[in-house]
Amino acid sequence: MRIAIVSDIHSNLAAFEAVLRHAETGSPLDALWCLGDTVGYGPQPNECVAQLCSYEQRAVAGNHDLAACGKMTTEEFNQAAAQAAHWTAEQLSPDSHAYLHGLPLVHGEGDFTLVHGSLRWPEWEYLLSSEQAQAQFEAQRTPYSLVGHSHLAFVCREERATPPRLRPAADSERVELGAERLIMNPGSVGQPRDNDPRASYAVYDSAAACITFHRVEYDIAATQRAMEQAGLPHSLSERLSYGR
Repeated sequence: MRIAIVSDIHSNLAAFEAVLRHAETGSPLDALWCLGDTVGYGPQPNECVAQLCSYEQRAVAGNHDLAACGKMTTEEFNQAAAQAAHWTAEQLSPDSHAYLHGLPLVHGEGDFTLVHGSLRWPEWEYLLSSEQAQAQFEAQRTPYSLVGHSHLAFVCREERATPPRLRPAADSERVELGAERLIMNPGSVGQPRDNDPRASYAVYDSAAACITFHRVEYDIAATQRAMEQAGLPHSLSERLSYGR
């Protein structure tokens, strides 16, 4: 099976569609796994939910999904994020609302655990440090876990003698899946934050037993125009140009 692993789409349809076109070059996808925050920040929440649901998919809830469907307040959001969350909530169709409301915080799929933030705080923790990675490994009951939320693509291997280290994942990097326990983040489709504005995602190939990371160009200006037309904060559209 070929499965696209996506996270933090953030209502950026142009980026999501570019990722799907890239992923299906040569052969179709069998499924999508989404690590949360399908909505929030961007201008096309319903379209992104519909696109996700057009595939066989497994998904978990992120903090922006929870805020949009009323399962989380925006008290901990910054001003721009809160404004976008309230706008998103007003735009959601009944079908999109029901879909987001029904998402679990954690999902197990074979050898993989899917979660937005971390296993000890699924909706909020940014997994960025060795200490956080160690806590994740201690809670992890599968060989591999897939996380999002930080918008940073990385690979982290469990070490026996030293603390685990989060290493940025490069474009086209292939990670072999074997006996090592791993934590991986595919990066963000819709709002990368590693100073590279290209959409970020990964593909799991079960036959080859590997995950490959990818970066994809998309029409950033089209998303920015849609955000401005929707009245979303300028800071949110501007940051797309810089990938941060």
